[in-house]
Amino acid sequence: MLIRQGTARDHATDRRLACILAAIAGAVNTAAFHAVGFFSANMTGNVSALSDHASRADWMIGVFYLAIIIVFIIGAAFSSLVINSGRRRQMPGIYAWVVMIEALLMAALGAAELALPGAQRGPMLVLGLAFLMGLQNAVVTQISDARVRTTHVSGMSTDIGIGLSMLFDIARRREPRTELAAHVTRLRLHTQTVLSFLAGGVAGVLAYQRIATNVLFVAAAILMLIATLGLHRSRRAR
Repeated sequence: MLIRQGTARDHATDRRLACILAAIAGAVNTAAFHAVGFFSANMTGNVSALSDHASRADWMIGVFYLAIIIVFIIGAAFSSLVINSGRRRQMPGIYAWVVMIEALLMAALGAAELALPGAQRGPMLVLGLAFLMGLQNAVVTQISDARVRTTHVSGMSTDIGIGLSMLFDIARRREPRTELAAHVTRLRLHTQTVLSFLAGGVAGVLAYQRIATNVLFVAAAILMLIATLGLHRSRRAR
């Protein structure tokens, strides 16, 4: 899932990666919201909330929403810098290495959450996850040539609507089945990604109610497994 890039990837590989990472993103995003009332990956909602608080001169909360947005962007920029540097050096498994970094940082965030005083845990959790969600989104965007997003549910929902309209239009005009198959494949990718984010969100809240911050360690373990498998396969490919 983390070896081939762009046109060298098939749709099944994109779907597997999208579904797994979207489920993880949904889990930690909704767990954080359940814990402290802020979304770490919903940039559309965060920008809207920032606008609302700014219009009412509620600067304390507004600045925090702004911080979430900035940290998400920094996470994406960090991920892209590491990936671009690795690609220039022809470093095998660079995408797997970045996911490994995400796993280690996720575990570190969980440890910090356990160590910090209660008042500091909320901001640390949301900002830390915002950085990691930006990092993750940049990984899947680059490796799939922007075919896959793991946290951009608004965009994927739009793509689902477009895909459904295309299927209706093709059926109405009786276009060749080859064109129909391409649209069905893209629609399946976006639909399964959104459903995975939804399922992950439900699982994240249920898990947080039972094991609290340890949800982060579970997410980190899954990411580490994915990264380890990717690094192993990249070595075999060499």
